[in-house]
Amino acid sequence: MFSRRQLLGAGAALVSTSAWAKTSNMGLPDAAVMETAKTQPPLHPTTGPDYQPVVTLNGWTLPHRMNNGVKEFHLVAEPVEREMAEDMTAYLWGYNGQSTGPTIEAVEGDRVRIFVTNRLPEHTTIHWHGMILPSGMDGVGGLSQPHIKPGQTFVYEFDLVKSGTFMYHPHSDEMVQMAMGMMGLFIVHPKDPEFMRVDRDFVFMLNAFDIDPGSYVPKIMTMTDFNLWCWNSRLFPDIDPLVVSKDDRVRVRVGNLTMTNHPIHMHGYDFEVTCTDGGWVRPEARWPEVSIDIPVGAMRAYEFDAKYVGDWAIHCHKSHHTMNAMGHDVPTLIGVDAGGITRMIRKVQPEYMSMGTAGMADMGEMSMPLPDNTVPMMAGWGPHGPIEMGGMFSVVKVRDGLASDDYADPGWYENPPGTQAYEWTGELPDFAKAASAETKITPKPATPAKS
Repeated sequence: MFSRRQLLGAGAALVSTSAWAKTSNMGLPDAAVMETAKTQPPLHPTTGPDYQPVVTLNGWTLPHRMNNGVKEFHLVAEPVEREMAEDMTAYLWGYNGQSTGPTIEAVEGDRVRIFVTNRLPEHTTIHWHGMILPSGMDGVGGLSQPHIKPGQTFVYEFDLVKSGTFMYHPHSDEMVQMAMGMMGLFIVHPKDPEFMRVDRDFVFMLNAFDIDPGSYVPKIMTMTDFNLWCWNSRLFPDIDPLVVSKDDRVRVRVGNLTMTNHPIHMHGYDFEVTCTDGGWVRPEARWPEVSIDIPVGAMRAYEFDAKYVGDWAIHCHKSHHTMNAMGHDVPTLIGVDAGGITRMIRKVQPEYMSMGTAGMADMGEMSMPLPDNTVPMMAGWGPHGPIEMGGMFSVVKVRDGLASDDYADPGWYENPPGTQAYEWTGELPDFAKAASAETKITPKPATPAKS
């Protein structure tokens, strides 16, 4: 029998489903574990109906074993250490070594049996968000089942009666456990392999944490003032890109378990929303978008044809959600003359620099000392300088001629000659001269002070 560690092969890739099925034919299945935060290759089916497996951004798919026609999975709820970005680790709660937990994939019509072992310091459950199943399998502690106490293993078993995009998360001390990172994705593929077939299928979860600079554990009582906005508990610039081959049909599935909505915007394309956690959207009900708002506690999937090569930003359009370690008590210094105070401070701290008087872009260019285990507010470098983003931001990299199973980062796109914005060094045309002329403003006379 394989141990949890032996289930990881070269590059931390998981063994195939067939190898997994040989580990045990009776008793509790082994619990696969993942320790790297890099995106893992999709786990292709080896038995049953064919489907295009999903790619979990900075995540992985949980292997299963077959037992008398039932697909068996094993989730372990436990404390985990998650690398949210380079030089920044969080102490979270999750599943099988990760937060977010591994993605579960199965097929419409499958019967699944999911063993859940609790290694947390308190009781827990799992709710299968959006799925149609018996009441006693719904996972609401105290209502539909007893809580799973520390050290216990419970079994959930049900038939997958519809395909679509779903989630799992606790319904036991939910505020604490979700704030600590306990959540995952559950994808049910259509039993007809040709229904809604795509070439590439990406999934990720929106989540957020309030972790003070220099610390490791989230503040679980936060309601709105989060400072780290994540995709699968990962921050830009360490969110992996979505790598696509030109002319692929692409689906992106997004789940939201934060405390606010997120308008996800993708550059360079329009798309159609084709699925929610309620089911597939009929063709006549779709319309073109370039941004899709993901409500709290919901999932949305959209699709597009990858016609345009290049590096295309994808991000939440709430500007604070594309920043890291936001401090909510930072004063606005734009327009302030800080020369005097800077000279005074340098008498005792010669390396002091005043920042923010002309905006905050200089923070993206300078490598300033930070507390241990803290990421810069702005981060990430592209081929033309600092990208000045953080949090919920990544890049859709569309390239010509990629193999169907090639998800490796192809590097930065080189814009062909004549297709990139450039500096104008010639004489401005007349209309531009007039527009750029300095506008003189006559100050109003001062209002006499009242005695």
